[in-house]
Amino acid sequence: MNGQPLTEQAPPAALRLGTRRSALAMAQSGMVAREVTRLTGRPVELVEITTYGDTSREALAQIGGTGVFVSALRDALLEGRIDFAVHSLKDLPTAAPEGLTLAAVPEREDARDALVAAEGLTLDELVEKLAGAGRPARIGTGSPRRMAQLNAWARARGAQLETVAIRGNVDTRIGYVADGELDAVVLATAGLNRLGRGAEISQHLDPELMIPAPGQGALAIECATADAELTVALAALDHAPTRVAVAAERALLATLEAGCSAPVAALATWGRENELQLDGVVGDPDGAALLKMSANGPIVLDETAEQQARALGHALAARLLDGGAATLMGERAR
Repeated sequence: MNGQPLTEQAPPAALRLGTRRSALAMAQSGMVAREVTRLTGRPVELVEITTYGDTSREALAQIGGTGVFVSALRDALLEGRIDFAVHSLKDLPTAAPEGLTLAAVPEREDARDALVAAEGLTLDELVEKLAGAGRPARIGTGSPRRMAQLNAWARARGAQLETVAIRGNVDTRIGYVADGELDAVVLATAGLNRLGRGAEISQHLDPELMIPAPGQGALAIECATADAELTVALAALDHAPTRVAVAAERALLATLEAGCSAPVAALATWGRENELQLDGVVGDPDGAALLKMSANGPIVLDETAEQQARALGHALAARLLDGGAATLMGERAR
């Protein structure tokens, strides 16, 4: 047989995706990995990275909250040990790091918080049942934001409720309820859904009762700015309405100079004719004072859309500060 012998073409090199080791982080990263493979034809391998937030047993408010689940992944990106990383967007500091690009914000999952309670009871049912037994409902959460809104809800109704500070993964937190140590815990609906545990939700907490954390339910896909080819490829996963909405929420958080562990809540939702409504809450964890304000405005979905959304977030934050938000938050994180 004449001619040159055929040579096998080398398979495309795998992309390295950095992820935290938790079951939720692995589930989220696995979802993104499958989409990236579909788009690029390249295999994706998960590189597990332990962050300070994973190893510390201190409360998030004590260790600063902002960036504790992110900095080790960003270091790995900057050092070239991974090609891209997936974060829960609510964990992402508002300041953009030099050398890294937020390549994509995929379409948001359900942003609401969820109650996982004994016997599948709703919050009202749980409080009423335990009041009849002569004791408060003990509800676990590691979030000052959730504590502030739960305690404010209880104060407004004269309900007996005790918030208990907890940490740990989803299994650990739900285990407190299963073991009878707590009557309920509050978790993010998105995380439970991504883990296939949505059936364990007793009640979705409507934003009228509890506004979520800025960026809750959304993911952030980050890569090195210098990797232009990968940046373009990952951009195909971006969902513009989600990216714009979270830009408004994060601008509010940044203007308040608050970290992701501060008692600050924000949710931007789309209405008719591309109008964006932004609801913001600042409170103190014991619920004695809760400041809630809203702002809305039309957003043109063009190259300036994020800038428009950030302006809405800055404006609402300024109103919250005028209303006394800094005092409620205590010392503002800087």
